[in-house]
Amino acid sequence: MMNVLQKKLDVPLIWEQIQRKVDRMIVLIGDKSPHVAKEDGIYDDQRIDWWTSGFWPGMLWLLNDMTGKAHYKDAAWSWDERMEQRMLEPNYFDHDVGFQFLPTAVMKHMLTQDEDAARRGLFAANFLAGRFNLAGRFIRAWNSDKHGWSIIDTSMNLSLLFWATEQSGDPRFEQVARAHADTVLKHFIREDGSVNHIVSFDPSTGENIEVLGGQGYAPNSGWSRGAAWALYGMANTYRHTGDLAYLHAARRVAHFFIAHLPEDHVPHWDFRAGASLVDEPRDTSAGACAASGLLELADSLPDAEGRIYREAAERILLSLYENYGTWENEEHEAILLHGTGHKPAGQNVDVSLIYGDYFFVEAIAKLAGWKHRIF
Repeated sequence: MMNVLQKKLDVPLIWEQIQRKVDRMIVLIGDKSPHVAKEDGIYDDQRIDWWTSGFWPGMLWLLNDMTGKAHYKDAAWSWDERMEQRMLEPNYFDHDVGFQFLPTAVMKHMLTQDEDAARRGLFAANFLAGRFNLAGRFIRAWNSDKHGWSIIDTSMNLSLLFWATEQSGDPRFEQVARAHADTVLKHFIREDGSVNHIVSFDPSTGENIEVLGGQGYAPNSGWSRGAAWALYGMANTYRHTGDLAYLHAARRVAHFFIAHLPEDHVPHWDFRAGASLVDEPRDTSAGACAASGLLELADSLPDAEGRIYREAAERILLSLYENYGTWENEEHEAILLHGTGHKPAGQNVDVSLIYGDYFFVEAIAKLAGWKHRIF
């Protein structure tokens, strides 16, 4: 395996390859809403209200922003309309509407000033704010009967609420986002920088009942994608608020994440999955998300302080590019291999994941000069 410490990212080259790959993906994916590509390299077609539905159009909008090429905009244009239509019917939208509407409606409005897109983004933000539990100061996860469950993933959806306050002038969106972020600091991010996935609260009193392992190995383990969500989400919350508590939390999680990376800098699915990680699967989606979050963190700090995070992000991205990409396989519909969705449930292990693809593209775009921020 190549020594990633001795090589540097060739960002212009990788960006050119991303464009060629995404152009091919447009042809192969068509109107599908992709989530998982397994051994055959063909992305599935999930329902439009599934939590991953914003990532593919998000890639398209990002490339439109960076290149100005109209075919990316044309392929991305209708996605927020399709999601809004689904919102007006019986649906499964939940705490992840930020993942769905930030890369579609919000990005579309940012780039085109389309007023319908702004309206759809605010509609989704109202929906997300409506999931706030006042007693526990948390945003409820999922749509089951577990009314007191909240999860670390929601950290990444708070940017929708901050945007809604900026867009509308209504401070309640930011108030909800900050209240939930404070609960993340208190109940989700541990002292050593590792992260709880699910925290169960009494929905009536707000009392903390227990921590659940969720998609991690165990309640007290170190689920790597959860750490990536927390790192990136708290870095974003600091960017929107200027509150140093969130910056310190993001740095604490970043140190945990970086310190536990294996030799090739791409994380295992859980940093504490048993005594030995040798045979445990990797999660390239966790690496890609963390890399983009590390770049966000680096940009929030003076160059000397931010360098450690930027260099860590570049090492992760270089390894993802060199060791986990599908650049030589034109028929493969994904960019990254070896992602892990939900290992404890045996679901989507050693697959390609659309959110891994998105965050890899986003991180490379940041290194290539992309300035717009949606998450």
